[in-house]
Amino acid sequence: MRMAGWVFRPFRPRGTVRLRMTVLYGGLFLLSGAALLAIASGLVVRGSSSAVQAAPSQAFQPPNSAQAALARAQQRIQLLQADLANQSGLRANVTHEVLIASLIALGIMVGVSVLLGWVFAARSLRPLRMITATARRISEDNLDQRLAFNGPDDELKDLADTFDGLLERLEAAFRAQRLFVANASHELRTPLATMRASVDVAMAKPGPLPADTEALASRLRTELDRTDELLEGLLVLARAQHGALPARDVVRLDAAMADALGARSADIRGAGITLRQGGGSGLAVTGSEVMLRRMIDNVLDNAIVHNAPHGWIAVSTWAGHGAGRIVVENGGTLLDQDQVAQLAQPFRRIGADRVGSDRGSGLGLSIVSAIAAAHGGSLELRARPEGGLQVTITLPLAASPALAGASS
Repeated sequence: MRMAGWVFRPFRPRGTVRLRMTVLYGGLFLLSGAALLAIASGLVVRGSSSAVQAAPSQAFQPPNSAQAALARAQQRIQLLQADLANQSGLRANVTHEVLIASLIALGIMVGVSVLLGWVFAARSLRPLRMITATARRISEDNLDQRLAFNGPDDELKDLADTFDGLLERLEAAFRAQRLFVANASHELRTPLATMRASVDVAMAKPGPLPADTEALASRLRTELDRTDELLEGLLVLARAQHGALPARDVVRLDAAMADALGARSADIRGAGITLRQGGGSGLAVTGSEVMLRRMIDNVLDNAIVHNAPHGWIAVSTWAGHGAGRIVVENGGTLLDQDQVAQLAQPFRRIGADRVGSDRGSGLGLSIVSAIAAAHGGSLELRARPEGGLQVTITLPLAASPALAGASS
């Protein structure tokens, strides 16, 4: 039964408004045509019955003379009755043929009405399809677009204008949120720098310091560094979500990946992690080199920090068919795919990393997702069946990859 349902599922018509309007038009025409046919057939049958009943009374003439005249009259009546019987049979045949022809004509007109209903329903719903297609193209990254519907002043225009107003309010809300995050992150870095300088000055005073004071100062430095890293991450995230790219150059991501791995070679060896590299060259994209390198750094740092002891990391790059991919995999514990899918959101962690952890700020993969989206790409996170995480970044290739060597 499941196989049969799977086979016939693609042939089930979708219950669209256009289909419902077509069925409604065809059904109404069928009902009105059937009613008209029934009324016409009833009138024809009633007229034929009246003619059959009335004809003998008109042909009969009572005898008022001799016996011979009566015989001739009776013979004439019999002839007229036979003729009327023949005419009644002909009328019945004609009525039957008219009924059959009417049913055929009704079927043809029902088909024509369904076809016309399908065409006119499409024309009636064309503005609604245009509104839907435009609304699908509008996302968080291009909230400045509007439907700008120029049709007649009807319900569809009211719907489009209402949607444009909603987009305007959403754009203002997103702009205010990103502006607040950026301004707050920028403004808070100044007092943090002052606090760090005060701790350094206090620790630099001559004379021995109590052990508790030194431990407290070290703890403060660590927390200040983490807070500064968090604020910097929020600032980068706000800029990436706002689409504010400092500059657009042709960047060789395979070269940037090699540089990032070289800078982390000591950390990788110190953690006992095995590194596997694969893929080819020629992965060039157009965008901000600073942000793209930050994206690669965050992915590698995530793979190093959230790894199993003496684990492994596999890095590969691929370019082709107008798009390039960076795939970074790492070993680790088994992860839940539903939780992994939420790691691209800010401050989302899994398991013990959620609270009280010094393993990152929870912004790394959300920054990766925002930077990829700002460059027209996407981020895909997948929990490996054997344990660990697979991170796939897809970006559109640069129009002129040959120019990549100049900026990398």
